Amino acid sequence: MNQIADMPDAVETPLDQIDFSDPRLLKDDSWHEYFARLRDESPVHYQAESPFGPFWSITRFEDIVAVDSNFQDFSSEPTIIIGEVGEEIPAEMFIAMDPPKHDVQRKAVQGVVAPKNLEEMEGLIRTRVQEALDDLPVGETFDWVEKVSINITTQMLATLFGFPFEDRAKLTYWSDIAAAGPQMTGGDIDPQERFDGLMECLATFTQLWHDRKAQNDDGFDLISMLQRDPATADMVDRPMEYMGNLLLLIVGGNDTTRNSMTGGVLALNQNPAEYDKLRADQSLIPSMVSEIIRWQTPLAHMRRRATRDIEFGGQQIKKDDKVVMWYMSGNRDERSIENANEFIIDRANPRHHIAFGFGIHRCMGNRLAEMQLRILWEEIMLRFSHIEVMGEPTRVNSNFVKGYETLPVRVHPL
Repeated sequence: MNQIADMPDAVETPLDQIDFSDPRLLKDDSWHEYFARLRDESPVHYQAESPFGPFWSITRFEDIVAVDSNFQDFSSEPTIIIGEVGEEIPAEMFIAMDPPKHDVQRKAVQGVVAPKNLEEMEGLIRTRVQEALDDLPVGETFDWVEKVSINITTQMLATLFGFPFEDRAKLTYWSDIAAAGPQMTGGDIDPQERFDGLMECLATFTQLWHDRKAQNDDGFDLISMLQRDPATADMVDRPMEYMGNLLLLIVGGNDTTRNSMTGGVLALNQNPAEYDKLRADQSLIPSMVSEIIRWQTPLAHMRRRATRDIEFGGQQIKKDDKVVMWYMSGNRDERSIENANEFIIDRANPRHHIAFGFGIHRCMGNRLAEMQLRILWEEIMLRFSHIEVMGEPTRVNSNFVKGYETLPVRVHPL
């Protein structure tokens, strides 16, 4: 699936000769000029050939909002990634459903991130963040992704699922392989390894379901909530639907937060004047968190399917065409966001971004992600004068997850 030819020149190459689905655009962080050209020259762009089949690219902020808020004409079914899920694991998940089924399944688990529950989680999150930061090797270079981003988010996932804490590394692994198939997002995982891993995930969570049912307590974890809701009480008997929604919640709870935890450190190092602003005024942390999420845009795209022939942006989109909303491009659209290509932690309207999506599929856990990032930076600023990036990051090989594998850093105490 991964092409080995050199990437075409971003400025000189005709647009119809560029593959905008190539995962190297994200892995090399070379996507900016390519997508700026699309926004300027062809904001509703048809790509006739790609390893994932033909598709439309939607790259401007307002156009993405229009597609994302119109599920009648642009369906989430059968999947929200640019490629195909594959028939070997036909998982179903509510983000890849339309109303009314989407609404029923989302409602069953929405309560886990209700304001009251978030308040109760805050103390636990803070304690875990404090422990993770206190364990960092001051004066030594280490991998921020492993020691902080993965560590903290995986602990939170284990809590949300009531998952055995000592086995929580499995959650990270299952999240990493969920959408990493070559035919799905251009990833490089072996399909058999992915199949085996996801079957282990399903078996583990099926056992957890039955154990939780036998306990018959009033737990507030995601499995207990699925069991209590009449619409999802028998979901374990629909294994592909159960696994699909588990993977959605695992990836959703992992990727946004984990990659924004890393992306924020990198952005502040690339923009030292903003780091100075933060040191001078830590009340900027909440707005900085929103800016980090916009700047990072942890999921690069979401896909829709046209339900009918429709004219959009002056183009004729045919029924069943793939329509790909490039969130990372929309978040850099100067038409809708002033100085969109600059990292500014005290923006006037920092939540004006589409990193969480828009409309009925807007990220369910957005407030939880923001809270974890806020707490992380509050605790960082109590301990360290500077988190210094010591080398280039390595990025995930995917056209969907815009994330990091490693980031070498060194922390300097106050």
